[in-house]
Amino acid sequence: MLAYVIRRVLYAIPILIGVNLITFVLFFVVNTPDDMARMQLGAKRVTQAAIDHWKAEHGYDRPLLWNPAASGLGKATDTIFFRKSLRLFAFDFGASEDGRDIAAEIRTRMWPSLALAIPVFLVGLAVNVTFALTMAFFRATYLDFWGVVLCVTMMSISTLFYIIGGQYLVAKLWHLVPISGYEGGLDAIKFLILPVAIGVVSGIGSGSRWYRTLFLEEMGKDYVRTARAKGLSEAVVLFRHVLKNAMIPILTGVVVVIPLLFMGSLLMESFFGIPGLGSYTIDAIQAQDFAVVRAMVFIGSVLYILGLLLTDLSYTLVDPRVRLE
Repeated sequence: MLAYVIRRVLYAIPILIGVNLITFVLFFVVNTPDDMARMQLGAKRVTQAAIDHWKAEHGYDRPLLWNPAASGLGKATDTIFFRKSLRLFAFDFGASEDGRDIAAEIRTRMWPSLALAIPVFLVGLAVNVTFALTMAFFRATYLDFWGVVLCVTMMSISTLFYIIGGQYLVAKLWHLVPISGYEGGLDAIKFLILPVAIGVVSGIGSGSRWYRTLFLEEMGKDYVRTARAKGLSEAVVLFRHVLKNAMIPILTGVVVVIPLLFMGSLLMESFFGIPGLGSYTIDAIQAQDFAVVRAMVFIGSVLYILGLLLTDLSYTLVDPRVRLE
């Protein structure tokens, strides 16, 4: 088991290094510091002196990979690559273009993101699995048919429709909840009810249809026919055998998402005015704050790799073949 974990961790290291190198090339080679300065200064006729001054203020005036003017280790450390890219591995994100500490902003904004993402994840998972099991239990009936039709219809509707429609109907017409905004503590509940409900409803179509496919595939296997031949009821076969053996593909899609809950929802946070990491990323892109964007790209990569690692580890709990390996 320990060797399995170590092997998976070692696989993740070169992936993360590769992502970091690609990010560095995109942000500092394809899009040079001079280009960043011109976009931030925003003037049509920017002088080279103004560009150099902006680069010096933000630490972009150093060489990219090697600084021959420095001495000793400074030749490698007093570079843009070390200060802006390698330091990300120590989670040293530096400051944004407006001077705010990025790490402090992330620590503050992660809690609104989690307050929105965790209920959507847990409630959505329970609703999708329950609905899929119901359709599988009543397979080849009118309930199953209209359930699939409902799923396909909901899949075809954009998330923006659910957001705008929910805000207009529930918040503007019925005045049940605030249309947007956020407050800390228990007061956050009234601001989160609507986005959580929209997040759950918008995911029912794709999630339930996928789980239904998994359950029906399992129900056609030999062990299910054997269980039925022993006289077990259809409900026992479905909930005790089919659901258990469908956990492997379910875990593949579920566990990998858990670390990404930290990142928040870009659309939901932006439309509902929730000060989470999703809206933080959108605001940074609009403001062309490349320091924040780089930090969020790196965190997203780390969390995604962590999700893949958790998925591999979860296989050892539900699949004896992995433990034997």
